[in-house]
Amino acid sequence: MTLKVIGAGLGRTGTASLKVALEQLGIGRCHHMGEVLADPTQIPLWIDAADGSPDWDALLGVFNASVDYPSCSFWRELSKAYPDAKVILSTRDATSWFESVHATIMAPHFNEFIAPTPWGQMVKRTIWDTLDGRMGDREFMIDYFERRNDEIQRTIPPDRLLVFEAREGWSPLCDFLGLAAPDTEFPRINTREETKALLAKLMTGGEDGPDEETMAGAADQLFG
Repeated sequence: MTLKVIGAGLGRTGTASLKVALEQLGIGRCHHMGEVLADPTQIPLWIDAADGSPDWDALLGVFNASVDYPSCSFWRELSKAYPDAKVILSTRDATSWFESVHATIMAPHFNEFIAPTPWGQMVKRTIWDTLDGRMGDREFMIDYFERRNDEIQRTIPPDRLLVFEAREGWSPLCDFLGLAAPDTEFPRINTREETKALLAKLMTGGEDGPDEETMAGAADQLFG
């Protein structure tokens, strides 16, 4: 298989909803952080990618699309590796994005909990390091979000890129992909409260962090 769609948008920009939407449209299986939770054997491969030695076939060979962390951290590399793939930049208001990540996936207590674990090491290399470890710095994070979005829009040709907010629904997404819109509501997955519940589940793993069973259960809670 080869990627048809590359999601460049950061986590907490409607990426879980976008994953479900792409799969409903028949694009094929879509990678998301939930896939790493379900299959921790990906962890060392993502660390290798962060170290400059990606094996995209091993990581994404069974997928037709990718969204969310950790793959969105490699939007530039993936857009070069898969030159025929379309790129979707999922986005939202920068301030609301910071408030969302600060309350959920980058909450200080959660970061501290996962830091010593293999999954936490992957998160550090593929996410925290791209933010200079400044996840709690509101001004920096908002500026980072806006600068990153601008860079993607400057880099990816307009005919290959869709800048998309989940609240826009099916129409722009389907027009961009050349597909008919389903006669159903656009998915709304992984709200802030749902994410907090998922993270709480992951934090039941004890001092050594979440075990594989806990991680798999969280992935099932997210998309099951």
